[in-house]
Amino acid sequence: MLRFFTSCLLLLCFFIARAQNDSLDIGARDSTSFGQRYGLRVGVDLSKPIRALFDSDYSGLEFVADYRITKKLYVAAEFGNEKKTSIESLENIDDIDRVVLYNYTTSGSYVKLGVDFNTYENWYGMTNAIIFGARFAGSSFSQTLNNYTIYDSNRYWNPNNFAPGSGSSEEFSDLTATWLEFLLGIKVELFANFYLSGSVRLSYLFTNKEADFFPNLWIPGFNKVNDNSKFGVGYNYTISYFIPLYRKKANKKKKESPSEE
Repeated sequence: MLRFFTSCLLLLCFFIARAQNDSLDIGARDSTSFGQRYGLRVGVDLSKPIRALFDSDYSGLEFVADYRITKKLYVAAEFGNEKKTSIESLENIDDIDRVVLYNYTTSGSYVKLGVDFNTYENWYGMTNAIIFGARFAGSSFSQTLNNYTIYDSNRYWNPNNFAPGSGSSEEFSDLTATWLEFLLGIKVELFANFYLSGSVRLSYLFTNKEADFFPNLWIPGFNKVNDNSKFGVGYNYTISYFIPLYRKKANKKKKESPSEE
């Protein structure tokens, strides 16, 4: 999956370079000023439906939006829902004879609010972006412990396996988590008002409300929780549509003459 995401980012870079070259004529037509577009961009994360196609234990959907408030600054929001069934097993057991410690299902929704800053200098008429951003995120979810085994280092009574736990599933509800998320991403306009985007994220878990009996091992929007770290990683790639609302005039930079250099 990481290799596929890297390929997507390289493809986006190619589109930006090609679009930049195509925009030279646009910049030449307007030598004094250009009305930069401001408005709302809305879209959907493509990575989650694609992941669901290849993983029957996962389903998810995320909507994204951003609004341009200055030349470089955007306010952004993302909200979605995820459901995932996970299996935790002993690390030193092979896939054929591995011992499953517990099987659980996590389901819930999340919202992320923050800002994006565009570091990319476009030609006039272009609105591509290389962004740094930050989000404050929160999730509300539940976990269902489907089945589990009781870990016991003394193998006298069960030499071939661990003792089974309860035969019925148990749900833990009203679970919550909050975290801060930093991202690096790229956005490219494929054609009029349609954008393809991708980003990688590093998250730091602030609060994590858990059940007394079972920890939160996977959080919607945050992904896997590590035992000895509050950091998490994620990614997305989206398709979105820009709704232009108004324009602002921006003076075109004058090209320096040889005598001025």
